[in-house]
Amino acid sequence: MNSKDAFKETMEKGYACKGEYLNLGAAMLGEETVTGSFVKIPLKTINRHGLIAGATGTGKTKTLQVLSENLSENGVPVLLMDLKGDLSGLAKAGPGHPKIDERHEKIGLLYQAKDFPVEILTLSEQDGTRLRATVSEFGPVLLSRILGLSEVQEGILAILFQYCDDNQMGLLDLKDLKKVLQYATGDGRKEIESEYGRISTASTGAILRRIVALEQQGGDLFFGERSFEVRDLCRVSDDGRGMISVIRLTDIQDKPKLFSTFMLQLLAEIYNTFPEIGDSDRPELVLFIDEAHVVFENASKTLLDQLETIVKLIRSKGIGIYFVTQNPKDIPADILSQLGLKIQHALRAFTAKDRKAIKLAAENYPDSEFYETATVLTKLGIGEAFVSALNEKGIPTPLARTMLRAPMSRMDVLSPEELKQQIAKSDIAPKYNQVIDSDSAYEMLSRKVQLPKPEASKKSTRSSSSSRGRINPVVKVLTSATFIRGVFGILNKVFK
Repeated sequence: MNSKDAFKETMEKGYACKGEYLNLGAAMLGEETVTGSFVKIPLKTINRHGLIAGATGTGKTKTLQVLSENLSENGVPVLLMDLKGDLSGLAKAGPGHPKIDERHEKIGLLYQAKDFPVEILTLSEQDGTRLRATVSEFGPVLLSRILGLSEVQEGILAILFQYCDDNQMGLLDLKDLKKVLQYATGDGRKEIESEYGRISTASTGAILRRIVALEQQGGDLFFGERSFEVRDLCRVSDDGRGMISVIRLTDIQDKPKLFSTFMLQLLAEIYNTFPEIGDSDRPELVLFIDEAHVVFENASKTLLDQLETIVKLIRSKGIGIYFVTQNPKDIPADILSQLGLKIQHALRAFTAKDRKAIKLAAENYPDSEFYETATVLTKLGIGEAFVSALNEKGIPTPLARTMLRAPMSRMDVLSPEELKQQIAKSDIAPKYNQVIDSDSAYEMLSRKVQLPKPEASKKSTRSSSSSRGRINPVVKVLTSATFIRGVFGILNKVFK
């Protein structure tokens, strides 16, 4: 048996699939594409997470596009975090090109141009279906972690959440939370201290400053009603294809606090909402985080810890998470070790530091008798990549230099007019783009401070009466719905 026959046999055996799969392209031996030697990724292992890495201009975004298209065709919904603004073209069929036909002839796969069902989402003032969440849904523990509060400040926030719970005051947006903080050290100071204990003005001031900083990064647009229901990410079109939801993030790259807030809330909400399904034949939802280095460069230790924990646990919910970045070293080692599918495009060696990074990247992949991995990494062409996955039994597949198939949809963005038309097709935009300003803590406290003060004698009587039946403040907080929500709610499930 010659080397080509041995190679083909190794690839066919290593990438054989009995169940449903995604076809990424054909394996290559040297510079030659071995026609029909398909690199197949079992659909049942897609929720083992993955990485798409490579230098600028090597084809990472097109690979992301190919994966999204194939998942959609198999009825799997996809969520794309689009920081560069170049993924909207999924909504239109590709125009085709002789070079695409030539590529697919080498692969041994017929090329078909197709459009896909796309939902355009937004966190900011850009057009699209709005993503929001209320302050109450975060709870004091998660919000404290996002704001980077101290233990004392976190305790104060928990007390204020409890005060709002006890008085049926909704905490919907940052305006509500700021009002409660101001009230706690102003007109409502005596009332709150009598029930919950003393609250430091310095601490509330520090919390307020953190909230203002978040607000300046666009948090005032994200917090509020109507809350986005993550189940709306799992819709399927009338023809059975999974919906591809594209979140437009081009205007928040310089707002890491807002992005961290969104990431924490979204992942925690998905984890909390989706039921345990164990091993299944297909994922429920797949998330792609493009330009993932932006996340990790600006992430707090809290976000990193939570991402690591979620990556480890969310698989059992049927959720797959994929990071797209320039170099594997952009991903923390503890997270990188959890990724089942790795697609590595070319890396460039311009400096001694680059060469060291390439050697480290090569060590992330299985040894191969057919490739000198570190050398080939610098010679991969555009639209070529090393692929290492898990087979249906969870065993790593042979390393395959792969000629990747071309996207079926447009490899370019929608025009402004096309984008408006696409957004207008949305079934859920009317539901989430409606502006709601419910009667909440801000309005209720504003009315309360305008009420006439009670007479001293009545105040004294009421104070005496309330003190006799008052519960110890510590006991009150520890047995409160807010404390239970904070400790045994979303984060309890995520961090257990």
